[in-house]
Amino acid sequence: MILENTGNEIIRTILEVLVLSSGPIAIVPHSNPDGDAIGSAYGLGLVLKNAGKEVFIITPNDYPDFLAWLNGELEIINYLKRKNTAEAILKRCKVMFCVDFNEIGRADEMEKTIAAFQGTKILVDHHPDPTPFCDLMVSEPAYSSSAELVYDLVVALGLEGFICRKAAEALYTGIMTDTGSFSYSTSRPELYRVLSALVAFGIDTAAIHSLVYDNFSADRMRLMGFCLQQKMVVLPEFRTAYIFLSRDELKMFNFVPGDTEGFVNIPLSIRNIVFSALFIEKEHVVKASFRSKGSFPANAFAASHFNGGGHLNAAGGDDKDTLVNVVEKFTQLLPAYLHLLENADKK
Repeated sequence: MILENTGNEIIRTILEVLVLSSGPIAIVPHSNPDGDAIGSAYGLGLVLKNAGKEVFIITPNDYPDFLAWLNGELEIINYLKRKNTAEAILKRCKVMFCVDFNEIGRADEMEKTIAAFQGTKILVDHHPDPTPFCDLMVSEPAYSSSAELVYDLVVALGLEGFICRKAAEALYTGIMTDTGSFSYSTSRPELYRVLSALVAFGIDTAAIHSLVYDNFSADRMRLMGFCLQQKMVVLPEFRTAYIFLSRDELKMFNFVPGDTEGFVNIPLSIRNIVFSALFIEKEHVVKASFRSKGSFPANAFAASHFNGGGHLNAAGGDDKDTLVNVVEKFTQLLPAYLHLLENADKK
């Protein structure tokens, strides 16, 4: 158990809050939740449910179809589609866990609701540089994923006896997806201790991988082909490649949330490319995702220019300008980062 930034006093306080709380507990992941957001929220939720708590998972908006298999023992409520139901539940809740995000703006549709919540807010997250919007903070940037962190938090709270196979599946899914099937952020030996403990619950790791990565629609595959053939731009002089998609282009392929998951990683498979970006036009905003190799700081780039942040090699942000202008801005920024790009993979 390696909770480097979380002292025993924080753990004792969280346990006290859970013991004394008589109302339901809400668990909220970030907007456009990915595998780690849903996996960590669902895994934590099942542990708390097994410990006798009434638990509700409320997502700000839709989550990807390829994660729907996790839903069942706990209902996942879409705030955007069921706002009245979600608000009524939150009025009853005394505790809210904010999972896998460390800045309240990442909750998008739920930002004001979270800010106004009158109960105890508890942050559980692995991204660096959190903002203080929660009462209690479990912030551990050394962890591969929030799902790995949830496991160690559960152990620290003395609740490991309430982990069930389904909770282990959810946490494993979170770790697997946030590490690119264990291809990055996997250098800590402690991660493999957690994975070993989860596998010991009898989970089928091959089946989980298939449910997540072999569960896409034909439209999604055609969208990927369209991106590679027509929407990917390679800039070898900057060791960079990017993909950009308009709302109309997404509609052409019957886009549903999660269809572009992983697209930002694809250009990094090109020889000598160390920085990739994905720009997706939404209503009134362009969402940006960044991935990098080696020492190039995707998080600093996102924070400086796209109102975002994240990890060294995986970050995101947004821009309220037009898609054309955002892409132009991105390309014009690259010369200033040429030295870092050229030396990203040098020891």
